[in-house]
Amino acid sequence: MKRIIPIASDHGGFTMKSYLIERLKESGYEVKDYGCYSEESVDYPDMIHPLATDIQNGKYPLGIIICGSGNGAQMSANKHPHVRAALCWNVELGKLARQHNDANILSLPGRFISNEMAWDIVRVFLNTDFEGGRHIRRIEKIEKF
Repeated sequence: MKRIIPIASDHGGFTMKSYLIERLKESGYEVKDYGCYSEESVDYPDMIHPLATDIQNGKYPLGIIICGSGNGAQMSANKHPHVRAALCWNVELGKLARQHNDANILSLPGRFISNEMAWDIVRVFLNTDFEGGRHIRRIEKIEKF
């Protein structure tokens, strides 16, 4: 059975999203595309909230979101309980987001990194496990506030 990866972007991340969808499919993943579907200006929360809701509800274990800076997408996703969206702009951050923070959504800055760098980050994010241990109590404290 193929692993399904949900992905969403605004217009600032559309080109990167399109590139990543092709790379994911080439790598054997199935993709659920929440939009947007062109470079026409849109509001990122309209695409990010539905994806984050599905992560929150356990429909998918991991997801990818993209906007121009990655910040608005990340902020929108992190409004959802049980969602830990991490803005990553290099491979090490993508790995640590999974290992130490059990991030379940990767947020990428579509206008600030190359498509190739984004793909490298996606691969490490999808293939890195949460370490648990001392990090569990820290994760638990995120939602207690």
